[in-house]
Amino acid sequence: MQNNIGPMIAASARLGLGYADRLLKDVTVEQFARFAKIDGTTIESNHAAFNYGHLSLYACRVIEAVGGDATPYQPSAAFEKVFSKDAKCVDDADGTIYPAMDEVVAALVKNYTAAIESLEAADDSVFMKPNPNEAMRGQFPTTGAMLGFYVGGHFMMHMGQTSAWRRAMGLGPA
Repeated sequence: MQNNIGPMIAASARLGLGYADRLLKDVTVEQFARFAKIDGTTIESNHAAFNYGHLSLYACRVIEAVGGDATPYQPSAAFEKVFSKDAKCVDDADGTIYPAMDEVVAALVKNYTAAIESLEAADDSVFMKPNPNEAMRGQFPTTGAMLGFYVGGHFMMHMGQTSAWRRAMGLGPA
């Protein structure tokens, strides 16, 4: 067994998870699922709750792709409903649409930690297989390319949204 590729991909995931933690500095429960306002104008951009919840859904895909048991990391129906790729991010002024901040953050950390461990343990041959997701195969021809995107580009894109949201919320850099 050779496992060099998984740890390389996992390094980006670890970096992303650390950044996700730093971006929550000074974010309150009341702010977590709110749109930012600049000079009274609502900015309809993904807020932290949506980004963190959405990303928590992808860890099970990573675990499954490398042959792991993703059962404990499958999202609940409630998470799927509000955080799927087809869900629209909305302002949750009353705190009734999205799960609580601690639940969302815990799901992201638990699931991505398991995904990182699965990547690090996987044999290199797994990453060389054709991408089983036909819709994404044109952009990411191998399983490794797809997983690199999930834990690298996709993750950091949503962290970038969270960083911009922080600034618009008046929280400054992480």
